[in-house]
Amino acid sequence: MINSRFGFVAIIGKPNVGKSTLLNRLLKSKVSITSRRPQTTRHRILGILSRDNAQLAFLDTPGISKKNNKLINRHMNRTASHVLKDVDVVLLVTDKFDWDNETIQIFDKIKRTNKVFVWIINKVDKIKKKENLLPFIESVSNTYKFAEVFPVSAFTKHNLDSLINFLCSNVPTGPFHFASEQVTDCSKNFLVIELIREQIVRQLGDEIPYETLVEIDNFSEKSTITEIFANIVVQKKSQKGIVVGTNGDRLKKIGIASRRSLENLLKTQVSLKLWVKVVAAWSQDERVLISNGIAQSEFSFD
Repeated sequence: MINSRFGFVAIIGKPNVGKSTLLNRLLKSKVSITSRRPQTTRHRILGILSRDNAQLAFLDTPGISKKNNKLINRHMNRTASHVLKDVDVVLLVTDKFDWDNETIQIFDKIKRTNKVFVWIINKVDKIKKKENLLPFIESVSNTYKFAEVFPVSAFTKHNLDSLINFLCSNVPTGPFHFASEQVTDCSKNFLVIELIREQIVRQLGDEIPYETLVEIDNFSEKSTITEIFANIVVQKKSQKGIVVGTNGDRLKKIGIASRRSLENLLKTQVSLKLWVKVVAAWSQDERVLISNGIAQSEFSFD
């Protein structure tokens, strides 16, 4: 394509600042699961946005957090950091007026990469005193330098077109890497797992969702229906009871909501069967994390 542009764009930030919602809104398609709970995203998710003469490959990443040193969290932090090596633009997403020491540490990590660096202030629709926003931006920008600053609302889509136009003009010249109609490189299996996990995260309490894993036993696409058999893996017998619920009511609710999301994704009728099994301390087992794509075998920890 003559005079075309293509670039990889990393979406980086602390947990629960709205990175996945931002990606979905930019693409106008759901490729990354969302919830109000931090660290919902565990993997590197690629979403593709194509314009007439520019293609952007967004990399949504797990929220970077130093507060939890479990093996799974260390791998998720490493995944987010690893993405920075091969991108052209980095979007640092923050939540409204949040600019704390943890954000500054992320800034310092990004700054060392010498990438085009953009600050995204998300959730501005929730700011009551809008007159405080510009002084806040000026105060931070006096010390910390960015190529551009975009106050946005991923929820209302405020200022997203301006952000896209900026990115299309600031990625390198070069041919498209993906078909124009493609919106993600994620497999159907992966998207099915993520949509089921989204309902687990949304419907369970603060702690248990992060100690659950979804595995597909069978994925069979037929002419009129898709049959899916999946396991929800927990770490303790007590957690199994919570996921199943009284007389199986919680598991049924997860299944119904998941099936609706899956039918919207797959554009066909879905038969979904869910079971719950216990695998002790799976989130501390590197082999389990690697086999489920949460960790990479070549990663080492600083």
